[in-house]
Amino acid sequence: MKHLHWITLPLLMALSACATTVTDCPGLQARNLDAAAGEARGRLTAGCEARYHDYLDELLVIAEDDPGPKQREILSEFLVWSADEGLLSRRQAQGLYNRYFNVKFVAMSGDYNTCRSTCTQRERVLAAMEDELRDKERGLLKVSRDADAYYRADRLFQETELVLEATCLACGTGGSAGGGR
Repeated sequence: MKHLHWITLPLLMALSACATTVTDCPGLQARNLDAAAGEARGRLTAGCEARYHDYLDELLVIAEDDPGPKQREILSEFLVWSADEGLLSRRQAQGLYNRYFNVKFVAMSGDYNTCRSTCTQRERVLAAMEDELRDKERGLLKVSRDADAYYRADRLFQETELVLEATCLACGTGGSAGGGR
């Protein structure tokens, strides 16, 4: 029975440590983006790495409350810091920035130049691009107030739909990917 007690105690301590970690990683309290980004940095370096994407989402929400070009700059600096700290790879940080703040689509960064790879994945690629366009709306319109860039991204999405449709027709693999938006 003594041996069971020695096994149970470490197990209970480990479980309580997990519970403590979760409660030590609350949401961001600051309502100013610069202060909230500093708060997120502090929490992430104090052991809340598992909440990275939650904190990024909270930062985007805070930025939406006071939109403008400065917000994009603060979020860009946060992503660079994240890569410098090893929370994200440089490629991941760049991908997140581009997903929200660049006209070009991350979802189209693969090799979609042959009939087989383009047409067999057309619906998946277009769905991923549509999801990304929603993120671009958030980043470019709601956070940065850059309507021109958002509408360029929207046009690029529409043009991509047409090009993929034409490509697949030319390849003889059929047309419509389930209609437009």
